[in-house]
Amino acid sequence: MTSGVPTIRVLIADDQQMVRQGFTVLLDTKPDIHVVGQAVDGRDAIARVAELVPDVVLMDIRMPELGGIEATRRITAEHPGIRVLVLTTFDLDEYVYEALRAGAAGFLLKDASADQLAEAVRVVAAGDALLAPGVTRRLIAEFSRLDGSPRAPLKQRVGDLTERETEVLALIARGLSNAEIAERLVVAEQTVKTHVSRMLVKLGLRDRTQAAVFAYESGLVRPGGR
Repeated sequence: MTSGVPTIRVLIADDQQMVRQGFTVLLDTKPDIHVVGQAVDGRDAIARVAELVPDVVLMDIRMPELGGIEATRRITAEHPGIRVLVLTTFDLDEYVYEALRAGAAGFLLKDASADQLAEAVRVVAAGDALLAPGVTRRLIAEFSRLDGSPRAPLKQRVGDLTERETEVLALIARGLSNAEIAERLVVAEQTVKTHVSRMLVKLGLRDRTQAAVFAYESGLVRPGGR
């Protein structure tokens, strides 16, 4: 801890040493973030998570031995309190959508600035999903479209939501923050937070990222729709 500020413990999993070291240097300059370890592949990441119990894992997708998607799936299943932030080189990486479905809290491009990287870590550590309006929304929409038609069981579950909860879910899927949703619906931000919490409980979802994926998979929101 520094100055009474809780330190966010981070594990970096990437098969490229320069990436691991670079991110370590960038993050360790932040007073509220500390890199507690590095992993060279998915299997190593799982072992290091069990050993170090970090708050956030920066997870590369394409790694030898065991890839980031399967590692993410195992880590989030075995350690639900640990957040996984997927790292990718391309904003339309074909594997990112699967990583989100596997339990990742969001994704970040490897060319992000030091401030963007640190803020992403803070966002997911706080329990929020890194679901910005731009690239992430397009990515989820694109791979939802490629994934096939809406799934009937998921569509039925939408019926459990109130009309306002359904509206909030659709806006989350389009990448809007709570503040933006509140402005759109002309309600207090705390009211939006309440709707989000109830919606997640009803649907059995962990966070906003899973909610966005659900919205597309259920057919509530159509790729390219407004």
